[in-house]
Amino acid sequence: MEDVSLIFDLVLALGAATIAGFIAQRIGLPALIGYIIAGLAIGPNTPGFVADQQRVILLANLGVALLMFGLGVEFSLREVRRVRRVALLTGAIQIPLTIILGALAGRAFGWNLEAALLLGGAFAISSSIVALKTLLGRGEGTSPQARIALGLGVVQDLSLVPMLALAPVLADLDNGFTMNLARPLLTATLALVLTYALGTRLVPPLFRLVAATGSRELFLLTVVAIALGVALATSVAGLSLGLGAFLAGLVVSESEFEEQVLTDIVPVRDLFATLFFVAVGMLIDPRMLIDNWQKILILTAVLVVGKLLIVGGAYLAAGVDHRTATLAAVVLAQMGEFSFVLAGSGLEEGVIDADQYGLILSVALLSILAMPGLVALSPLLVRVAERLPGVARQERLAAGPPLPPAPAGGHVVLCGYGRVGAEIGAALDRYGEPYSVIELNPAIVRDLRERGVEALYGDAASRVDLEQAGLARAVTVAVTTPDLLTTEAVLRHAREINPAVRIIVRAPAALDAQTLAAGGADVIVQPEFEAGLEFVRKVLGWQGVSGVQTDQLISARRQQIYGGDIPTATPDTNQYRAR
Repeated sequence: MEDVSLIFDLVLALGAATIAGFIAQRIGLPALIGYIIAGLAIGPNTPGFVADQQRVILLANLGVALLMFGLGVEFSLREVRRVRRVALLTGAIQIPLTIILGALAGRAFGWNLEAALLLGGAFAISSSIVALKTLLGRGEGTSPQARIALGLGVVQDLSLVPMLALAPVLADLDNGFTMNLARPLLTATLALVLTYALGTRLVPPLFRLVAATGSRELFLLTVVAIALGVALATSVAGLSLGLGAFLAGLVVSESEFEEQVLTDIVPVRDLFATLFFVAVGMLIDPRMLIDNWQKILILTAVLVVGKLLIVGGAYLAAGVDHRTATLAAVVLAQMGEFSFVLAGSGLEEGVIDADQYGLILSVALLSILAMPGLVALSPLLVRVAERLPGVARQERLAAGPPLPPAPAGGHVVLCGYGRVGAEIGAALDRYGEPYSVIELNPAIVRDLRERGVEALYGDAASRVDLEQAGLARAVTVAVTTPDLLTTEAVLRHAREINPAVRIIVRAPAALDAQTLAAGGADVIVQPEFEAGLEFVRKVLGWQGVSGVQTDQLISARRQQIYGGDIPTATPDTNQYRAR
């Protein structure tokens, strides 16, 4: 009879991950939590079906290698340069301080120095996936806090590479730190040089040769063979599998086939990465969680509160305004998938034991589960940050010249001066219409003030700032920020201060339009939806559909999305009047 035990384990692991991941997504949690719970359910520490742990872990190692390979391919010196000032400075402050925080917490619970340092390393890395999903769920995918959070996430992910290289050193500190440190660093340096030298000479010609065949299967096989081959070579040399895979991805990132490699490897990577999270769950012992629930709660509190303060403080030190710094720190006050990779490497090297590994995983999961509650507290945390010593004064100084007097009346209040706000400002300047601006970026405020524009450094969600911008005497308020909470606050305060003012707002997502209409918006613009309607108008016109029929379709779609009474639609209508 054929041995189908591996197939059984694979089907069981993927099936459990599918069900648990679906349930997690439905209740608003990241899918990776569902994958880990699936592993717990089919692991040896719970009743029911049990998959072979060693076989699943073997497959999960492929997931680790492909995760790190994808990170290497996605790594871009251009991207690092783009976010270098804030991301690199913030990372240089946050990562060491968070490692120290985790190490102190580990030592307080009686962990040896090696295990405590590894805990600190796990503390230092946040889940960019969780942060991004949280921001997208709030309609803040293009907000300033999203940009700086993802910039720091890149730096944190890259910090995993030296941490993995140093994991074997922690396992053998007693035999001389200097020699043990020098050996892996020298080996890693040689591996990097050899990989880069050979890769830049061999990989591009090989890719060209394979690509010339026109076979996507051969191209994918070549990519996987390079990723796993280099990972295996570095593993044999005494370094981690993940570090080798990252080096392989780094080489590929310098070739002209970078985008094609990512396109082909992402589905395979995601499949085996799912098995990695399932394997993580299989190592968790529920009895250990029950016996150590107090430790888990305390460590989670230390992680979330400490990381919130450290990340927020690091952003402030890098010159980020208090509101953006706080909102970015909130979504990064957790640890995620690459912390699991580091903890797994520590377990394999003997730096931590199974119970310590379980504690690290439990703290990571609990920190992610705490994210919705922390996000709900973000407005309060922003107000607290504003009152920190020196913050308000520093930001006023960064905004440049004194604020010009607010317009006497009949003006427009622009809440946000990004790409959309700047277009409105340029149009108002062209026709000599007065306006004031509320903006959180001190550089933009300084530039506007130097041009003589009434630019206020502040938060449009603040009633005081709206009053200072002359809202009581304004004719129009334009809220261009993609932040839903800020937009709702502006609507609430504006209707109280000046009930007659006309308000046009930007809806972060189509689902937010009804909420904003109910909140008092006169006109709602949902950029992606409106762009889609312009595509519809042009495509249908080229296909011979009459303008009247197209306008009727577009009007009906606007009613579905925005609600309310439908205005007379014209080919130039790019917004919908909600009231």
